[in-house]
Amino acid sequence: MAIELPPLPYAKDALEPHISANTLDFHHGKHHNTYVVNLNKAIDGTPMASKSLEEIIKASWAEKNMGVFNNAAQVWNHTFYWNSMKPNGGGKPTGDIAAKIDADFGSYEKFAEEFKAAGATQFGSGWAWLVLDGGKLKVTKTPNAELPMTSGATAILTMDVWEHAYYLDYQNRRPDYMSTFLDKLVNWDFANANLKAA
Repeated sequence: MAIELPPLPYAKDALEPHISANTLDFHHGKHHNTYVVNLNKAIDGTPMASKSLEEIIKASWAEKNMGVFNNAAQVWNHTFYWNSMKPNGGGKPTGDIAAKIDADFGSYEKFAEEFKAAGATQFGSGWAWLVLDGGKLKVTKTPNAELPMTSGATAILTMDVWEHAYYLDYQNRRPDYMSTFLDKLVNWDFANANLKAA
């Protein structure tokens, strides 16, 4: 079964003015789609072709098949990232995730500081994550296509800090993009759903 490009969970212009339709056109329509196309080419005619995306990620990581892993993980990461944002999102969390952030970080402000620091200090391309690991929320960062799944942690939220995620809208101002992500875009409903399912 071929891996397919999932549709965006909102219209291309739904995150404006914070992330433009132009950025989503390139980021989803070109970058994300290219990972899907390259993954399908790489697994065609192999035993992985019948596996789920998560199974492909875990198997290719275990086998150190980085060509397959990088494309499979980037398909998963991007899908997770689109859902980590929503129109009229952002601001302080509500529900169970709010209480858990307070319990594990001390305050939302402390979490936000750690999350932005993870994104700012990820040299080059990569991701900042809020994960559940050993029953506790933690902030982590991963380079390139790597993701929490390979270390046994559960992803709760992610922020893409590859330049193509923000360059058309923010140029080299990664800190502005990260602040906007938390203040205007983050989808706490998605985080609550992931926490509940963990």
